[in-house]
Amino acid sequence: SALEAQVNDTVNVMQENIHKISQRGERLDSLQDKTDDLAVSSRGFRRGANRVRKRMCWEDYKWRVCLIAAVVILLAVMVVP
Repeated sequence: SALEAQVNDTVNVMQENIHKISQRGERLDSLQDKTDDLAVSSRGFRRGANRVRKRMCWEDYKWRVCLIAAVVILLAVMVVP
């Protein structure tokens, strides 16, 4: 009968919707996992970048100290005959 056909069509549509919702949930779970991995990676990158920045600042400081020391020694040699 027509009523049974409509009910069957409605049931099929509902089953398809449930299947699509299930697939969407799986994709959302996958996206959440990727987001968590990216957050962990970004924290590691930030720590590494801070280490490199500090190391480069220290290298720059050492070069400045060496340059100043060289200038002072050169001036001392020139002033003290």
